[in-house]
Amino acid sequence: MERTRLLTSFQDFGLADPISRALKEENYLTPTPIQTQTIPLALTGRDVVGIAQTGTGKTAAFALPILHRILENRIKPQPKACRVLVLSPTRELSGQILDSFNAYGRHIRLTSALAIGGVPMGRQVRSIMQGVEVMVATPGRLLDLVQSNGLKLGQVEFLVLDEADRMLDMGFINDIRKIVAKTPVRRQTLFFSATMPKDIAELAEQMLRDPARVSVTPAATTVERITQRIIQVDHAAKPALLAQLLQQEQVGRALIFTRTKHGADKVVKGLARAGISSDAIHGNKSQNHRERVLAAFRSGEIRTLVATDIAARGIDVDGISHVVNFDLPNVPETYVHRIGRTARAGADGVAISLVSGGEELAWLRDIERLIRIALPREDRRTPGHRDPAPVQSRGQRMAPHGHGARGHDAAPGAKGPRRGRRSGGNGGAPQISRHEQARPSAGAIAQPGRAESMQGVAFLHRQSRPNTQPNRTHRPR
Repeated sequence: MERTRLLTSFQDFGLADPISRALKEENYLTPTPIQTQTIPLALTGRDVVGIAQTGTGKTAAFALPILHRILENRIKPQPKACRVLVLSPTRELSGQILDSFNAYGRHIRLTSALAIGGVPMGRQVRSIMQGVEVMVATPGRLLDLVQSNGLKLGQVEFLVLDEADRMLDMGFINDIRKIVAKTPVRRQTLFFSATMPKDIAELAEQMLRDPARVSVTPAATTVERITQRIIQVDHAAKPALLAQLLQQEQVGRALIFTRTKHGADKVVKGLARAGISSDAIHGNKSQNHRERVLAAFRSGEIRTLVATDIAARGIDVDGISHVVNFDLPNVPETYVHRIGRTARAGADGVAISLVSGGEELAWLRDIERLIRIALPREDRRTPGHRDPAPVQSRGQRMAPHGHGARGHDAAPGAKGPRRGRRSGGNGGAPQISRHEQARPSAGAIAQPGRAESMQGVAFLHRQSRPNTQPNRTHRPR
């Protein structure tokens, strides 16, 4: 594990003045642990393997040193080429990464482009015709551009893989290998993953040269601030109860999770009948629609967003006061990731799960087994209601994730998922893999009604560091 001296301010990094000015304008004062460890190493040109999940500030950890090094050797990119290539698993996350690069590089006339599925490729081809300094892309669309001769990777100086384990889950690992093979051997590579399974560790070993390794876990206080509630309710009564909760609770922004795309649309219609404005994002929505809805959610124009797990990936929105599991997830780790959307930036949050009988009770037991507590329950079922016989919990099944099972974001009646680039939809389109469910780097162990961070994954080369929250108004992603 590489160790760096304690840095308490972005000014300590010695970043170029235009970048420092942009950080001041964003009111970014104190670096997060992943930034403190990564930025000094990346500034020297070292390859870096970082164990960190969304919300730890890793985007700035790789964007800031890359921008500084670009300024040290400012050259015009060649036509159809890029100097920096960032790969991420989803459209939304790719867009946010590009926004961060443009924000930090606002004073240096940065040229950049986005390559994601769901939008016409011709526009993207034109955007890189003269060459760009920074390209952020999902693997599938990037390969489409390369194979159509719209992009050349021979000039890549800086390669970033963000959320590598999610790209593995989405079937992108072969695409990544093809992309890496087309980049120069002499390049700087920054590799980030929330977990380090065997396949990802092998990929990192193949891609990086003598990398420095850094590791952080999310601050426990983030999850400790979440109050968890279970409401047992008849399945048919869920829409009415959801509307009642949104009307009675002091909601800033609410994120509602469903298991299917069809279910998300039904929830939006049900809320509309109750006079509650909301919108949905999922794989069947166009990219333009998803971007408009997310912008409205961030601005507060829409206070209730309904989403499937896949569509919600990469969404980093502060001010989410409530997460509601309209449908309980059938993978317990997904529950931990869902509720982590609230209680950010030092705020408190509420996570409410609406649980009907049968299989959802079995899934609830799996969740409680993972987080090691019995969650407080409120019974609002109709008197005399009898739940269907519960199915076996995951711990009792021989094949917990059943091969060929439909993923959370799949349409009802859809066939089993296909592996590979097309199943990933170029960063989030329909026909997703069953594995495309968020996998947190840590679970949660909590006191009754609360969740604390849990050491559910053994990180490689863990470094013991205090998980202090940065003292600033906003945190760079």
